[in-house]
Amino acid sequence: MSNKFSHLNAKGVPTMVDISNKTVTQRMAMAQSIVELPEEIIQQLENDDIKTKKGPVFQMAVLAGIIAIKKTSDLIPLCHPLPITKSNIEIKINDRKEVIITSEVKVTGKTGVEMEALTGASVAALTIYDMCKGFNQNIIIKETKLMKKFGGKTDYER
Repeated sequence: MSNKFSHLNAKGVPTMVDISNKTVTQRMAMAQSIVELPEEIIQQLENDDIKTKKGPVFQMAVLAGIIAIKKTSDLIPLCHPLPITKSNIEIKINDRKEVIITSEVKVTGKTGVEMEALTGASVAALTIYDMCKGFNQNIIIKETKLMKKFGGKTDYER
């Protein structure tokens, strides 16, 4: 692990990392967001989704997360645009009745997809908030974190 920020040049100016000499490898990242919904919203759960006037909440969140994965370089200024080879968002309710969003992204390329996985999970969580806020705004997006990554200079697993 380097002890300097990779997105700053020698003069301290923000710059996109030069990946031209990096090796092309298969890379994967998985991120997770947790959303805490009030009990009255959880009670609306039917057939693994919550139906609203705007549509099925979790299905819309999956689509929003996938779109966000593909648009990450448009949202995060120094991210490279990547030819994503896999994007997957899964949404489940755990035993504590929290919504667990898992975002998995793969690419064959010279740079990793951590930001894409984190962006996908985050936007899926925000979409759940948006679709449920009319019912009750006591929704908490508790955390978003990288769960694992492989294929670059370093592998990581939480």
